[in-house]
Amino acid sequence: MTAMGTTAKLIGARGVRGFGDGLCSLLLPVYLTALGMSALQVGLITTAMLLGSAMLTLGVGLLAHRHPSRGLLIAFCGLMAATGVAFSHFHAFWPLMAVGFLGTLNPSNGDVSPFLPMEQSLLSHAGPAAGRTRRFAHYSLIGALMGALGALSVGLMGPLKVLTGLSPLRLMEAAFLLYGALSAISALLYRGLPRGVEAAEPARAPLGPSRRHVYGLAALFSLDSFGSGFFVTSLLALWLLHRFGLSLPMAGAFFFWTGVLTAASQLAAAPLARRFGLINTMVFTHIPANLCMVALAFAPNIAVAFALLVVRSLLSNMDVPARQSYVMATVTPAERAAAAAATNVPRSLASAFSPALAGLIFSVSAFAWPLVIGGGLKVAYDLLLLWRFQKVVPPEEA
Repeated sequence: MTAMGTTAKLIGARGVRGFGDGLCSLLLPVYLTALGMSALQVGLITTAMLLGSAMLTLGVGLLAHRHPSRGLLIAFCGLMAATGVAFSHFHAFWPLMAVGFLGTLNPSNGDVSPFLPMEQSLLSHAGPAAGRTRRFAHYSLIGALMGALGALSVGLMGPLKVLTGLSPLRLMEAAFLLYGALSAISALLYRGLPRGVEAAEPARAPLGPSRRHVYGLAALFSLDSFGSGFFVTSLLALWLLHRFGLSLPMAGAFFFWTGVLTAASQLAAAPLARRFGLINTMVFTHIPANLCMVALAFAPNIAVAFALLVVRSLLSNMDVPARQSYVMATVTPAERAAAAAATNVPRSLASAFSPALAGLIFSVSAFAWPLVIGGGLKVAYDLLLLWRFQKVVPPEEA
């Protein structure tokens, strides 16, 4: 199989998972609220999901160099299927906490999963270094676009209720079953990867000469993720639904269009990085996006809120392909899988704790303090990243 074929399958699998994530991240707060859970309980389950993803990703970092990536990816598809089935059948708080922790369900609009380190490493080696940022941009683009389609599909709940006569709760249970079924498509794509797909990579190894550099990045990425956790998609949707009285179809349509804008903006990451550098692309697109999130807390009406979120969606994720490419470019080739895990695990761990705090704050205050706190932390991350790593350039920028 050509490198292009490998890239297409990895991006396709990311897109399939993105659709499931977009659908379930928007349905999650509505589903849990329909089951009688409070904002605090929604936040705790969200935290369990992110914490569990971190633990799984840590396991990948420790074991990936010993096992074929293809087999591990297919195994995680089995876990994804079990997650969808279990989430559709359990209705009590503690069982859902357990499924959230042990499973693959993603409450955010970004990919926080054990699939990520292996896919990033394989994608990094699926072509020349000059095209690495572009490959990551396409990978993020398809994930964001399919996530937007998943959010839009929530609007079908009304027509399906009329056609089937099922209650909204039963339809949401079916949506989680669909999430589990999507794992079969991802598994087929992974099965299409050549058995020796890792042969394109150098022999994988744990972190060695790049350890200090990677740990510094991981610490800063953790600050960014901790801030993001205050307004993961599920909690942001919950706030919008309560603050402005949005209907679920309207929320789904809105998250679709912001997701499309987010996806399209990522195509600009590669040319911006070539012109201004990866670090500058990450920082100077990210700061205005985070200031929009802070301003959102003060939005007087839904029109202003939507305008701020549209501007944010055009800027907030341009750093994603740049960040992924920067990590892969500034470590030795053998360390890339370990570096992907080492930078993603702390991100997931950090983002796991803030949703519970956000849920608690939302439950005791009418003002959107989580948006102010999260946006402020992310601006601090941007400034620290610029200060610490501006002079650490990838080989193609030297």
